[in-house]
Amino acid sequence: MDKQEQVAHAIQDVITTMMDKVMERVLISDPFIKEYHRLRKPLYAALVPDEIFKGSHFERRFVTPFGSVWEKLAQIVALEAHGNCQMGYAVNGFVGQESLRRIQEILNQLEHHHKDKPKLKRNWQAELEYVKAGKGIPIPVTVICDIFIENQDNQQRYAFELKAPLPNSDQTKVSKEKLFKILAMEPKLVDEAYFALPYNHYGKRENYQWSFPMRWFDMHHDQSVLMGSEFWDLVGGEGTYENLVKIINALSTDYKARIYREFLGIEPPDNVEEGSLK
Repeated sequence: MDKQEQVAHAIQDVITTMMDKVMERVLISDPFIKEYHRLRKPLYAALVPDEIFKGSHFERRFVTPFGSVWEKLAQIVALEAHGNCQMGYAVNGFVGQESLRRIQEILNQLEHHHKDKPKLKRNWQAELEYVKAGKGIPIPVTVICDIFIENQDNQQRYAFELKAPLPNSDQTKVSKEKLFKILAMEPKLVDEAYFALPYNHYGKRENYQWSFPMRWFDMHHDQSVLMGSEFWDLVGGEGTYENLVKIINALSTDYKARIYREFLGIEPPDNVEEGSLK
């Protein structure tokens, strides 16, 4: 079995293990019981069909275990490609006091726009250069990054803030602050740091329109931003994103059919494959 096949099997194992746990919970250990729902929420039950709440019952039990699925998948492909990858890694270093002040200055300017001043344009490279030039008294700083990779061949070190494809504003602000701190550390502990989205609903980067992260990053041009294939191909090598999409879509048809039949108790529609990743 070659490396690509090993990675493919590992990806399948992560997804099937998590999905099987969800199915076991919603079908056996914690099923939707309409009588109990009607007892607890009689007004809701009187106005809304039980099937609506049955769907939300499934959603709540699906979202929690899948909250870290992107990180787990990234770790699998990165271990094969780079040899070392850790989730929730603590980067401990020193950042100059003036650099820390400049980080807050930039974030405050982006967050609080005054009508009598021109709106600050987001420019990652210019902002980073300004932060790093501040220096000052070294202050110990710890940053927890979502994904940390160290390539065992060339010792290149990468840190990633990996967020859901449609992150909110607060998440993005915190991520930008983390990236600034990591890259301003002296001596240097990380070679490259990125704000990464594992999937882009809008297709091409230039078409991305989700407003919340765009408040903090120039999502179309900033070098610190990676979307979809840009992220996966850096983490796992060229072609990783395409293989990931194929594997997920191959699994999706079977699981959707099971959910229709076993959980909802109905036959799957003819268009069950709609909503596949692209």
